[in-house]
Amino acid sequence: MYNITRNIFFALLTGTFLFFLSSCTNADKNATGKSNTKKVGVLLVNHGSRSEAWRNGLLDLEKRVRDSILKDGDVKEVKTAFMEYTEPSIATRLKEFDKENYSDVIIVPVFLTVSSHSFDDIPTLIGQKNDPKSIELFKIEKMERYTPVAKVHIAPLLDFTDLLKKNILRRFKELSKDPQNEGLSLIAYGDKTYNAEWSKLMEDVAVYVQQNTGVNEYSYGWCGHIAHYNPDSTTLAIKQVLQKKKSAIVIPVLVAFDEMFQVKIIGGGIEKVPQSKERVSYKPDAILPDRGVEDWVIAASRDLSTRVLASTAKNN
Repeated sequence: MYNITRNIFFALLTGTFLFFLSSCTNADKNATGKSNTKKVGVLLVNHGSRSEAWRNGLLDLEKRVRDSILKDGDVKEVKTAFMEYTEPSIATRLKEFDKENYSDVIIVPVFLTVSSHSFDDIPTLIGQKNDPKSIELFKIEKMERYTPVAKVHIAPLLDFTDLLKKNILRRFKELSKDPQNEGLSLIAYGDKTYNAEWSKLMEDVAVYVQQNTGVNEYSYGWCGHIAHYNPDSTTLAIKQVLQKKKSAIVIPVLVAFDEMFQVKIIGGGIEKVPQSKERVSYKPDAILPDRGVEDWVIAASRDLSTRVLASTAKNN
């Protein structure tokens, strides 16, 4: 009799606990049955490269910002994705976030300025847009499209701050010896569709350096697909400066170091300049590493995660 009574007691107790647990679970859901609990992740997205040195530069960026982004607990994970050429791709990372039940993913694009990649390719890759040119590119490059279950938020681009101006100014000063007799040549990747925006960015950066150093002659050229990956654009930009100045300082306006761009294309363009060893100063470096870039990534991640969590609280 005692055992029967005890069994009934535990059955009732277990039933009460399960009911309580079910009530708590339901309380965390809204009228549509979806969980009100937000789990936010950050995905740093970059162009991608076949160069291991280039990829390591972006992976190092993730390592340097990870602790700061995760510190307050709003963001639960930070990952890096390469848009082209190598894994982990954007699709791979978003699948991981879905598998880990993330409700929201913040994409922080580590790109210099507007381009077809930021406006068309990334939104199309994640199912927010259906750009025909992008879709055709994906087929050629065998890039996977994936529409995640998690809601994706894309942060503003890098050139929305004055970070790039300060970065180029610092690197110019490291090479400069006599600004009055020097000219500045900026060599960037470029983008045919958004050539006006890229040109304005180069102009703004060059003028900033001019205002802060006294150098009064500058030019810019391209090393990406707009120049057909040809060093001639670099050579032309340097010669333009050397028509009026004794020497030229060449700064690569590229996110990370890639042997093909900094060495073969830009370096090859410099070699075509007469008396380049005497008249051209060049360091095959990149924007990274840069504390300002790290601060920007951290700030962009925190800002969007705060907005995501605030919108949830408001809706509840």
